[in-house]
Amino acid sequence: MSKHSTDADVAFIKALAEILNTNELTELSVKRDYAEDDSLDVRVVKQANVVTMTHAAPTMMAAPAAAPASAAAPVAEDPAQHPGALTSPMVGTAYLAAEPGATPFVTIGAQVKEGQTVLIIEAMKTMNHIPAQRSGTVKRIMFEDGSSVEYGAPLMIIE
Repeated sequence: MSKHSTDADVAFIKALAEILNTNELTELSVKRDYAEDDSLDVRVVKQANVVTMTHAAPTMMAAPAAAPASAAAPVAEDPAQHPGALTSPMVGTAYLAAEPGATPFVTIGAQVKEGQTVLIIEAMKTMNHIPAQRSGTVKRIMFEDGSSVEYGAPLMIIE
């Protein structure tokens, strides 16, 4: 932590928080050096609202007369837990093609081989080719081309 707390440091931290929100980031870390043994380390983290769905055993409660027992909504399966899920290895912007208007790397129903590039994630102005982790058929694509993705977010299902 800096040996001196100034209004400039406060303004700097507020600017980082604004950058975090404006660019849809979830975390930002910066080190500001003042002198050899004087620096300011800042880590700004935005907590995302996380919704976790779990399957619970039904309880013995009386159902309303107008709602039949079969009308209960099924619990959604977490795609990240699917054995064929390809999850994001980083935070960034995901693209299905190498450039706008180009043919996508894959589409639903496409056959892929392990190691084949299936999408690109841009992170810090670097294009990272993301390979298929297994051979199979692309069953689902779970992101919009050009959308922001988080670390660990399910991107595709390959079976």
